[in-house]
Amino acid sequence: MGKTLGYVGVALVGTLLLSGCSGPEEEVAQHQPHSVAEERASEPEPSAQQVEPLNVMISTAAFLRPDRRLMVEGETNLPNDAQLQVVVEREISRVRWQERTRVVNGKFEAGPLGSGSGLPDGSYLVTVQLGEATVQPESVQARIGTQGEYLTGELVSQSRHGLGQVATYSRRFLVGSEPRRTRDQVDVIEDK
Repeated sequence: MGKTLGYVGVALVGTLLLSGCSGPEEEVAQHQPHSVAEERASEPEPSAQQVEPLNVMISTAAFLRPDRRLMVEGETNLPNDAQLQVVVEREISRVRWQERTRVVNGKFEAGPLGSGSGLPDGSYLVTVQLGEATVQPESVQARIGTQGEYLTGELVSQSRHGLGQVATYSRRFLVGSEPRRTRDQVDVIEDK
């Protein structure tokens, strides 16, 4: 029985020692900082890089070459290497000529556009379109967004194919030596 009391006494003393030790440790643990992972989780995450909206601007000028084919030059605030499609359409017949080009230092050009025999006198529509972001180089996508979501302004619309936003600019031109009567805003390109 003496041995039993001894074991109970040792167990009792061990329990007291352990419980005495655990109390201050709990208090110390409560005052210690959280782990590094817990600290990072409690900090607000840095926001994704904010991209400023791009209010798209495009302007064009067109002129006839001596062979009566049309050259189109333009300026834009779209990023370098943005892929553009330039289309010249004769309004009366709907015949079209098109060329892909890209932006270099805020400028682009396309042409010569038109048949080998030259453009007949008449009204033409010049359209410049920034295609969907999916066909643009990565550097352009970084500026306009992967769905064109950073594009803004009156030239911006939803893509016909549901692939995000695109930008489209159109301007009418009259080709010929005699200006025609029109109520529309139109530029006259005359033979030289």
